[in-house]
Amino acid sequence: MNTHTLTLNELTQRAVAALTREIGVAGTLRFLSQYRRGTGDYTAERRALLGEATLDELLAQAQQIDKKKHVYFRMQPSRSVAGARGV
Repeated sequence: MNTHTLTLNELTQRAVAALTREIGVAGTLRFLSQYRRGTGDYTAERRALLGEATLDELLAQAQQIDKKKHVYFRMQPSRSVAGARGV
């Protein structure tokens, strides 16, 4: 087992080499272009959006939204079923 901790530079070099080996130069560039350094203050924005809600409160809200969506979609006929019935 290797107990040597890689520096961030070493880790980056090895990761880019592995990506290049597996998916080629073009694929590596496409993959890496997805990741850009963001701007702003994530913590302040999160607090402004979510307040001090706990994880349990956020999960409960998400579950309520999910239940409402399921009820809505069960009530709506799918297009393929409606088309088959000539509706």
